[in-house]
Amino acid sequence: MIQIEGISRSFGERLVLNDVSFTVDRGRMTGFVGGNGAGKTTTMRILLGVLAAHAGRVTLDGHELTRADRARFGYMPEERGLYPKMRVQEQLVYLAKLHGVSAEAAKASASSLLERLGLSERANDTLESLSLGNQQRAQIAAALVHDPIALVLDEPFSGLDPMAVDVVVGVLRDYAAKGVPVLFSSHQLDIVERLCDDITVIGGGKILASGSREGLREAHAGREFEIELSGDSADAGWVREQPGVTVTHLDGGYARFEAESDAAAQAVLQVAVSGSRSTPGAATDAAGAVSTATSTTVRRFAPVVPTLAQIFKEVVQ
Repeated sequence: MIQIEGISRSFGERLVLNDVSFTVDRGRMTGFVGGNGAGKTTTMRILLGVLAAHAGRVTLDGHELTRADRARFGYMPEERGLYPKMRVQEQLVYLAKLHGVSAEAAKASASSLLERLGLSERANDTLESLSLGNQQRAQIAAALVHDPIALVLDEPFSGLDPMAVDVVVGVLRDYAAKGVPVLFSSHQLDIVERLCDDITVIGGGKILASGSREGLREAHAGREFEIELSGDSADAGWVREQPGVTVTHLDGGYARFEAESDAAAQAVLQVAVSGSRSTPGAATDAAGAVSTATSTTVRRFAPVVPTLAQIFKEVVQ
């Protein structure tokens, strides 16, 4: 587990990181998101030892990171840093050997990664001859070629088409499955939400939210619910007549509504299941209760869980 504890950093009089703390657990994918200038890259550079923190510390499995630890990390900077005129496989082997990998193992690792990332046919081409998307794949391979004990990737999906994203996601998931802690930043919130186990949101140099993906979504969920009815006569218009409920969207048998309490929301479900609905124009008995037989069933009833994009907007505002 990588633990960032109370990291602060200034450039001149400008405080760019203020008591930043979060963890990257082994075997889990952690997304690090924030706007431009939020502090993501500075945090990553401190984690890698490229920059020094002015306060706080970074630990790996309880001990402070050493130079030897960091040498075994896989790092991908946002700005591509490979040699443009060097052949792709040649420089992957070279980089692996710099990390202490034997020549034979380096060649095997480079070949395997190029095949997995769809670059086998371009292995002997120079980097500058590749498309930007393929250059990005080569940069990812460079971060992985020495079989790192941890991965720190800055915008790894930039410039990749959807199919290439899926390929890279599969490779990263394999590393996480082996117990490698994986931290990556991205502005593509849909990918982060789909891929990550844990998410940390930073803004203005401070951590604004951090936790598991599902935990954050539950924590930021409001009192909005949705119900969907199916059947020949499915009509959710009756929800508007229920006490303690405000309908925000209505479309045939589907209704989204805000409830004053969980009890008010559950009452909607009970009415839907029982079929006793307050439908305008329906006949009532002597006690005023509606007794309409319906052929509809409840297809879905659930709280509305916010997306990562919605959570992001909420916490950064």
